[in-house]
Formats: sequence, structure tokens, C-alpha cells
Amino acid sequence: MFKNSKLKEFGSITILSFLLVFTVVPLGGSSLSTDQYPTLNVSAPYEYYTYSSMTQLFHELLLNNSDIMSLSSLGKTHEGRDIWMVKLSDNVGIDEDEPGVLLIGAHHGDEKPSFEVLIFFIKYITDNYSKENTDNDDDGLLNEDIIDGIDNDNDGLIDEDPSEDRVRNILQNTQIFLIPMLNPDGVEYGWRKNRDPNYGPDGTSNYVTSYGVDLNRNYGYRWNLPYILPDQYHLDYLSDDSSWTFRGEQPFSENETKAMKYFVETHNIGISLSYHDYGEWMIFPWMHTSRHTPHESIFRSIGYNMSRINNYELRIYGQYGTQEYIIPRFSGTPGSSENWLYGEHGIIAYTVELCKYRSPRSSTRVFDACWKHVGVNLYVCERSWTLEEEKKLSQISWSNSWIFDLIESFKLGKLFDNGVQ
Repeated sequence: MFKNSKLKEFGSITILSFLLVFTVVPLGGSSLSTDQYPTLNVSAPYEYYTYSSMTQLFHELLLNNSDIMSLSSLGKTHEGRDIWMVKLSDNVGIDEDEPGVLLIGAHHGDEKPSFEVLIFFIKYITDNYSKENTDNDDDGLLNEDIIDGIDNDNDGLIDEDPSEDRVRNILQNTQIFLIPMLNPDGVEYGWRKNRDPNYGPDGTSNYVTSYGVDLNRNYGYRWNLPYILPDQYHLDYLSDDSSWTFRGEQPFSENETKAMKYFVETHNIGISLSYHDYGEWMIFPWMHTSRHTPHESIFRSIGYNMSRINNYELRIYGQYGTQEYIIPRFSGTPGSSENWLYGEHGIIAYTVELCKYRSPRSSTRVFDACWKHVGVNLYVCERSWTLEEEKKLSQISWSNSWIFDLIESFKLGKLFDNGVQ
């Protein structure tokens, strides 16, 4: 399956054991200098890409990188914009038997870093794939400090000599799918939701009452929970078409989420990151209950390792410290992408909230988020190589998991979802 033989030399059991236990606490140290990305103008306010400038960039990159990059439209938005999908792979025109990684930005149009980090990542990959190994810090050594949040060479700097070979190895063993701007209409309008007209909360009005659906509430997993527990899930906001969190008339009612649904159902994806803004924290399923997932150990292991790279907090929903609940807590965010990706398709899915502030204009802060998440994205690509084996070996180890199973299947299971999903 893998064209690089190094993985096989160590044996799958050794690799799996290492990945499952390697949950390192974030380390301190000096920040990466922006000198290592010389095109960055740190003295001027950061200028984010627009839909038009992103589209132009992708077509320009495609001219010189068609061997590792493809560009396709997953569909059109209400206002006629393409939902662009970039694929990165060494055999980009072939659907290979390799792990698939899905990276998504701009569910919410006003969260600009969410698409900026993915555009930056695409540029990083295309810039470095064919580049010779480089001594970036001029110390006579090559690739000794990869982007992993650690000062590997003990010189007081972090991630200052990344590996070009690492980029090549990842593209030789992974298929990377990127949707940087899922909601281009919202990006161009400068607000959270898309721009579909609403005809009342249930679509029965004879005139337009408002505009836009929160795409990250429109995915159809456990769609009926807010009707059963309206206070816990804030049904009044979800069903108010003028609300910023209006979830739409029904699951997958929007062109953007329909495009996502079709793409996921027709591709083999193992792990996904959905980028948002802001707060510098990360979450994973479940987002509708404190019940643990069947692959809780994998979620926590990958999450803690990402935290080592970006120094973000990994939030375990519904828990405080080490406290566990005998009865699961029912509240949170129904209709989110990570719940649907995992609940319906078994994809190890996270949401990453970038930056301390909403869409910062500081070039150094935007660069910091972009650079750190080059490392995060490279890491999840490498982790995807053994993910299926890990999932087979992992199991729920929590003593109260049978109670979660019983309650959810009896009270909140598919009995209430028939004909909806």
C-alpha cells in the first residue's frame, strides 16, 4: 500500500504503540522567527485572501504543480461561486489506495484564519515538494528541527529547520483533500452564515424573512435532539431564521453541506480537521453529549499530540478535570461537522479554533497560526497511515460506557431519527 518502505522497517505494532502512548505536554521555548518566511510583511496589517484572489492563486499554482495538485469544484453556492477543492498527492489524478485526509475552512464566512491556514499550507506543500533538502538555519545540518513544536536540536529555537523530505514522504503515502472556503458567499459578504434566502424557519413563508444558514449546524446527525431537549440545545436559536446559529429547514438543506455530504460519501477519508476562529482550542465528538466515543483513546492521543505542536487547549466536552459522569450530560452543538463525520462515517474528526482574537490583523499572529498548523496538518497526515490499524485495536475502556450505550439507544437513539437523517 505504501510506496515508502521505512514504515515497514519498524513494524506496525511498534508504531501503533508509540502513537497511542505519545501524548506529550506542550513545551515552551522561543517562537519561530518570521525571517524563515521572507515574503511576510510584518510591518503592515495582514491582508487576507478574498474568494477571487484565492481562486486566482489556485489556478496559478496549478500551472506549475499539476503533478501533485488538482483543482475541482464540488458545486456552486447560492450566489454562483465555486466551492473549490484542492487535492495534493504524488499521483494526483489517481484515486489511490492510500489514507485520505480532509482539511476544511470557512464554515463560517467571518472566520478568516480558517481559510488562510489552508491556503498557506497548500503554498507550503507546492513550494517544498520539489525543493532540495535545505539547511534553513545555516548550522551545517539538514532537517534536524521539523515542524513539531519541539526544539529538537536544543538551540533555543523551535521548528527552524523543517524537512523537505518529510513533505515528499507525506505526498507519496497520503491523499490530502482541502476545502479552504466552504462558505465563499459568507466570506465575501463578511458574515457567519451563507447567503441563502430564508422563507421563515420552516420555509413556508411567501416572502423572504432573512438570509443565511449556519453551515456548522446543518449536518444531519442526531437532528431531532433539540426537539426532545429544547433547553439543553437552545432550540429557540437553532430554529430562529434570523439567528446567527439558524440550522436551516432540514439537514443538508444547503448547497455547501450537500457538496460536503456527497464528497465524503464518495471518498475514503480517515481523519479530518475543520478550522474555525477563535480561541486557541480544539474539540472532538461527541458534541451533543458527554458520552465517550468508541475511539476515545485515539481522539485523545491525536488531540494531545496536536496540542504539543500548536499549544492549544484540547477540550474534553462535558468534563471538568478528570471527573466522569455516570449519566451522560446532554447539551452542546448538534448539527456540527465533526459529529456527522464521525457518527455517520467513522472519520476521526476535530474542530480547531484558531487565534486568540477574531480574524487578527497582526501579520505575526496570522503567520504564527499558519506556521503551527503546517506542523499540525503534516502530523495528522502521518498519523493517518496507521489509523485503521489503531481503530481495530482500540476499544472503550471506560467502566460506565455500557450506561451511555443503554441510555442513548433507548432514549435518544434512532427511534427519533427515522426518516430524518
